Amino acid sequence: MSEPQRPATDSTETVTSFDDPDAPWNQEFSAEQMANWNDGVIEEFRSNDGKVGGAYAGAELLLLTSTGAKSGKRHVVPLGLLRRDETLYVSSFVEGKYPAWYHNVKADPRVTLEFGNKTYQGTAHALEGAEYHEFAAWALAHNPLLADYQSKVERPLPLVVLTLDQPS
Repeated sequence: MSEPQRPATDSTETVTSFDDPDAPWNQEFSAEQMANWNDGVIEEFRSNDGKVGGAYAGAELLLLTSTGAKSGKRHVVPLGLLRRDETLYVSSFVEGKYPAWYHNVKADPRVTLEFGNKTYQGTAHALEGAEYHEFAAWALAHNPLLADYQSKVERPLPLVVLTLDQPS
């Protein structure tokens, strides 16, 4: 199956509200399209040195490969790369529950990260406690989209800091 059709957006236009009707997460897709959503993004990412089009055009993405907390199988998910100075971190907009990748990295923090055409081994550190609160305060103050999302959900944002080893 090919990648689901996503709404075209101007790559210079920035989504600043979680409720923006043009945001990719606010589009309607069939269950089959959702089940295969990441496949097309991953294929496009790998074919174009980390660049993708459609709703994610111009965004800095990475591919995070983690080991399933229950299955033990490797899983790849595209995520928006966020930065706090030299610190790389990721989060996610999943309202009803934390995403599988978050549970995976909490169970096994060893990950593979792909940026552009480079692949790294690394560690994913799920923030908790005082460390989480300090980092979340900074992230929400500096990322209006995360702040808007957090204002609409009860569950704290998943925040994971990434540490890279040398490229493979």
